[in-house]
Amino acid sequence: IDFGTSNSLLCVVSDGKVSDPVDLDPTAKNKKILRSILYSANAKDFLFGEEARHAYIENSMEGRLLRSFKRFLPNRTFTGSIFGNKMIRLEDLIGMFLKEVRLRANEQLNMDVDAVVLGRPALFSDDPEEDQLAQSRLEKGARAAGFNCVEFLAEPIAAAYRYRKEMVREERVLVADFGGGTSDFTILNLSPREFRPEDVLAIGGVSYAGDALDGSVMRHRVARNFGSEVTYQFPMSNNILTMPKSLMGYLCSTAQIQLLSARENAEFLRLVSNWSLGPKDQSAMERLKTLLDNQLGFSVFEAIEAGKVQLTHEEVATISLIYPDCDIHENVTRSEFRGYTSDVVTKIFKSLDETLEQAGVKPFEIDRVCCTGGTARAFVIQEQLTQRFGVEKLESYRHFSSIVEGLGLRALQLME
Repeated sequence: IDFGTSNSLLCVVSDGKVSDPVDLDPTAKNKKILRSILYSANAKDFLFGEEARHAYIENSMEGRLLRSFKRFLPNRTFTGSIFGNKMIRLEDLIGMFLKEVRLRANEQLNMDVDAVVLGRPALFSDDPEEDQLAQSRLEKGARAAGFNCVEFLAEPIAAAYRYRKEMVREERVLVADFGGGTSDFTILNLSPREFRPEDVLAIGGVSYAGDALDGSVMRHRVARNFGSEVTYQFPMSNNILTMPKSLMGYLCSTAQIQLLSARENAEFLRLVSNWSLGPKDQSAMERLKTLLDNQLGFSVFEAIEAGKVQLTHEEVATISLIYPDCDIHENVTRSEFRGYTSDVVTKIFKSLDETLEQAGVKPFEIDRVCCTGGTARAFVIQEQLTQRFGVEKLESYRHFSSIVEGLGLRALQLME
């Protein structure tokens, strides 16, 4: 199973063969991809993938929709999420999702599978203890899903397993996996012969990827529609204040925007709305209230992501949300997007450069760059890769399926 921050896939190993990715979501455009989202209208019944998204919209954004929850795995302070009046632990949420993945596959295959090779980022966190915490939580979720045997494999190495099948000579390869929550890098010597642990020269990664790019666009361009630039003044005070950065941090996070609806935050935002200084500020706060009351955060980030995709082949993208009292329309150029996301892109490629240094390899000594993950398509990522390695070395390798296929090959190896 490739359990991703944004998307998840599964393949099956049986009779000495690795299947193609299994159809996990019959309602999705790509039936092999189950979006890593879950939804409940009543805190009892849960829906997943595209069905979750459609139900959330059809129920007028009532209930609780959760996305990007994989990102919380290394976070000690995040223990779970509230559905209705019930707190559900993060491990149990992940267990619910992975169980749904397993049951959907079991139904198609007419078998009950209880062993899994599960992908994990090269690094959940730079902190070894947080990294181990994340894997431990993920393992608990997998066992709660019904898997009695759980093996882990770093996702970039999984992609390398798959890529090796098509090689005709030895190459020094950079596997760069740009997902939703993490960017992971592995430098290794690959050849058609059997893969050996000593072939891995370096592994690195950072917790910045597609969601962080979207968050930067939210912060620099879209958030102003929702009060990020509001000024307000306490009664009987001469001090003019601006919106706290901590709250705007929640607003600009795909995974944390729902925290603005917590009681203490909602009350503070209500007071800011009362104390805001002008009609423009008051309008922005009313729009924020509509956003939170109707749980439109998911829809806003969907619009931002659509704009990011549009910019892969166009010079200007439109970020648009149409909703009563909450319409937004922002045209963003490639140049603007590049500026908004520069800090995130710098952090991602600083990690890549450190991985190269760890391996003792210069960019010109890399024979091929194997790119996986949906965020690899973002033009700001492609620009940096081209700058370092040259366009002729870039291999856009099965953006979505290479990791799960490589995990299958590792499972096959374990079964031999």
